Amino acid sequence: MPALRLSIYYAAYFGGVGILLPFWPVWLSERGLSASEIGFLIAAATGIRVLTNPIIAQVADRGGERNRLMWWLSGLAAAAFAFFRFADGFWAILIVTLVYFSLWSATQPLAESLTMLGVNQAKLDYGRIRLWGSIAFIATSTSLGWLLTGRDADLIFSAALLAALVTFLACLSLPNYKAPKSEPRRLALWPVIRNRRFMVFLLSAGLIQASHAVLYGFGTIHWRQAGYADGVIGLFWAEGVVAEIILFALGAYLLRRFGAVRLILLGGICGTIRWGFTGITDDLVFIIILQGLHAFTFGATHLGAMHFISQTIEPRYSASAQSIYSAAVAGLAMGFAAFFSGMLYDLLGGRAYFAMSAVAAAGSLLAAVLILVDRNRNSNL
Repeated sequence: MPALRLSIYYAAYFGGVGILLPFWPVWLSERGLSASEIGFLIAAATGIRVLTNPIIAQVADRGGERNRLMWWLSGLAAAAFAFFRFADGFWAILIVTLVYFSLWSATQPLAESLTMLGVNQAKLDYGRIRLWGSIAFIATSTSLGWLLTGRDADLIFSAALLAALVTFLACLSLPNYKAPKSEPRRLALWPVIRNRRFMVFLLSAGLIQASHAVLYGFGTIHWRQAGYADGVIGLFWAEGVVAEIILFALGAYLLRRFGAVRLILLGGICGTIRWGFTGITDDLVFIIILQGLHAFTFGATHLGAMHFISQTIEPRYSASAQSIYSAAVAGLAMGFAAFFSGMLYDLLGGRAYFAMSAVAAAGSLLAAVLILVDRNRNSNL
């Protein structure tokens, strides 16, 4: 069953994210690194994908295959991660970080491209495949947090290494959906970049996803200052992930009802509302409602983005399109937003969410422009 094999990959990959995102800084700290050094390593892990993902995607589009390249990337990534055990000091850890994350993170846009090829060729349901990544994320992040109580931080390394190995094994069983090979004498990136409609979409989705920056960076701090206990704050985070799981489960219906671009617009509108009210109130009832909107601000935007890329870009350039999306949104947009959100939160506190509301509104406006352009184009046919 191709859908099951793809689901296992998403569970393995995002299970690893659920370990690394909340707990890897703890392991780095135990290795004697300072806060500034840890921050640099996290930035390097994010930034390396901006450089390497499009290059690796070029190789995938030239060959027309995704899964075999993912075997090599995930296998080498697992081997590279093992070297963290022997890396001593900042520079050694930095080298391993750059090697590991350049390999491991490159599998994700290839997997998105492979899955969307399956959606088009075998009528798979992307949302029901992708939701297993969200389920695994919440499972690993919560269970490891419980297991770490009273235990050595090396458990984090062991869990992350296991996740890397499971990801490699999951890649070995991926279905072999193929795309036509891109033109050998032409950069596969070029037809994607010169597509104006794609670039407007990229800016729209990037702004909406980047509007989460204050929440991701300072949500826990803000709720603590509002007087909420850590256990309650954990439930706030869990609610957001559960909400996106529900949306992915309903993804096929929502796509038929709204279409890809309208889902992105819906995500932006909900982001404008969510961040605006988050900046106004810390009332428990409002927090519960607003965290539920994560289904749309992240989930609907991501679901719409995946299907927009599939509908807009030829299959032979799909790996490059996914890599550009990943580099621009998860790399550049989130990187810049995270940097400026820190300054905004220092200056404004909870009112920094108002800026995020404006960012989401700008993304919504661009999505509305896409809808209007498409409507005018269809009316002239």
